[in-house]
Amino acid sequence: MVTGGAGFMGSRVVAQLKEAGAEVFVPRSREYNLVEQEGVRKAFRDARPRIVIHAAAVVGGIGANMRNPGRYFYENAMMCIHTMEEARRVGVEKYVGIGTICAYPKFTPVPFKEDELWNGYPEETNAPYGLAKKMLLVQGQAYRQQYGLNSIFLLPVNLYGPGDNFNPETSHVIPALIRKCMEAKDEIEVWGTGKASREFLYVDDCAEGIVLAAERYDKAEPVNLGAGFEITIKDLVDLIVKLSGFKGQVRWDASKPDGQPRRCLDVTRAEREFGFKARTKFEEGLQRTMDAYRKSASR
Repeated sequence: MVTGGAGFMGSRVVAQLKEAGAEVFVPRSREYNLVEQEGVRKAFRDARPRIVIHAAAVVGGIGANMRNPGRYFYENAMMCIHTMEEARRVGVEKYVGIGTICAYPKFTPVPFKEDELWNGYPEETNAPYGLAKKMLLVQGQAYRQQYGLNSIFLLPVNLYGPGDNFNPETSHVIPALIRKCMEAKDEIEVWGTGKASREFLYVDDCAEGIVLAAERYDKAEPVNLGAGFEITIKDLVDLIVKLSGFKGQVRWDASKPDGQPRRCLDVTRAEREFGFKARTKFEEGLQRTMDAYRKSASR
């Protein structure tokens, strides 16, 4: 069972699992409300899963996180708590929890090592979301200790790729910038100073990492999933402007938050433990994302 299996990342996980010969059940939100215990129990009754990959999440960019801190905390926390409790109750063989880079402390030394996860409070604009997802790690380690549940916890960095969320109200930085550059004529506005850095992982690479971990990793320690590089937001904007052919002006609104100052993961544990290494070059992935958006926008 893959929760969130119809979403941006989850759909890729489902596709790779099916390609490997797995039978996959995807609980759709219109039939199964995973925020409520009864909705989760209904999903488990219908699916009878051996393995659960919990990829469902309520997510958004900095603005969406600032507008919805209570909702993002509650809905993400309850989905995590209910799905793992039900997995424990019915005796699934393995539970794969998908966390978030937002769980790391605001001033984590770069590159982020998994051992730094508890050394400070997350960046304030997305802390409620990050902490809600971080509870999957706590719950998983507790359930492993008390109940023997084989629960693992993965920490993907910021994702991008074709099929991303391009809604200007909730999108993350790459789809937001692509849409602005492709739709604007004279000027685009970008939040912050451009000095913050980010790491980005192509969505299909992330799905491959999740499937590999589900197959090969069985330990309590969290594992980063990333590409092992960082780029400043200013350099990202310059690159998207170049690739999109945007000829207008870029206006920076420094009154808006930058978010976490830097993000770049140490990805050695994933390669050592289950052989995962990102394969898609960043500029190539960006071009694919732009081509897909241009195609969908022209319909």
